[in-house]
Amino acid sequence: MRYRHISADYFGGIDVHPNRSQICVMDKTGQIMLNRNFKNDFFNLKKIIQPFQENIALGCESTYTYYWLADGCHQSGIPFYLGHAYYMKAISGNKQKHDPLDAKTIANLLRTNYFPEAYPYPRDMRPTRDLLRRRHRLVRIRAEAYSHIRMTAHQYAIDNLGGQHLKTKSARDAALSVFSKLGLEHVVASDLDVIASLSPVIDNIEKQIRVSAINHNPRDFAMLQTVPGIGEMLSMVILYETHDIRRFPKHQNYASYARVVRCDRTSSGKKVGRKNQKIGNPYLKWAFSTVIINGQSSEHIGKYMVRLESKHGRAKARARIAHKFCKAVYYMLKNGQPFDEKKFLQNA
Repeated sequence: MRYRHISADYFGGIDVHPNRSQICVMDKTGQIMLNRNFKNDFFNLKKIIQPFQENIALGCESTYTYYWLADGCHQSGIPFYLGHAYYMKAISGNKQKHDPLDAKTIANLLRTNYFPEAYPYPRDMRPTRDLLRRRHRLVRIRAEAYSHIRMTAHQYAIDNLGGQHLKTKSARDAALSVFSKLGLEHVVASDLDVIASLSPVIDNIEKQIRVSAINHNPRDFAMLQTVPGIGEMLSMVILYETHDIRRFPKHQNYASYARVVRCDRTSSGKKVGRKNQKIGNPYLKWAFSTVIINGQSSEHIGKYMVRLESKHGRAKARARIAHKFCKAVYYMLKNGQPFDEKKFLQNA
């Protein structure tokens, strides 16, 4: 965790909520100059901090409501710092909890250089990243519908009704007629309706995403697709969730962010549980977990995976190969080089 050294005369901690927020402004000595509630509007905020605006730093916790604040600060040239929500435990660690106290705590963290910094994602790429996340959610809902039909087929020993056999409307109509004979037409029809309604929405989202990805970073977008198992959509997930590989000093930092490594928790030489395993980016975790499955399309990588499974078991083998893919992607993006299978399998 990195703590940001912030140089300013005044420090504004903002406890951001959906409609109204709380701001606390301190000077270098910790004296509270202002602590008040205001409606979420950056023009209104600028009027509030006008007496301190010449040399003030603003910070808030990383929640879904911070976009308007980050964008306003960027446009107005006001230093803005985004705090890592998990590490800002001091907010919830107080015996009391209310908005003025939370804002004061954020200001204190800014002032004392104990502010755990998160990454404020750039505005121009944010809509595409959020669209990718929306696609991810819709694809999961559609996949659940396919799975439910498959499980229903298993219950009645019906073969050849996996997701790949339900891609077209004629195939779905044929499947529905099979289930109708068992009195299950309404059960299956609900899932088929979900699939039919979501598929064109997902297709349209993917068209929009392709255009954005090519415009934002065509080199890295093309380079990621040289990895076996990484297609267009996975390339875009990795590209947009990573954004700038230079923000990770080492490949270990990137692997930790992608949640493909475990974090050690020990006290007095003993293990003390397995908390904090989910700190990081869940979308990168999903991406590299998917690469494991698709990457076996390469004959040599597939054989390597089999050897790992026979030696370590399936779960550990997948964890190792996911970390290996993550490390490879890190150096590809950092050095601007396409995937090298020989180097990937070196010492394997």
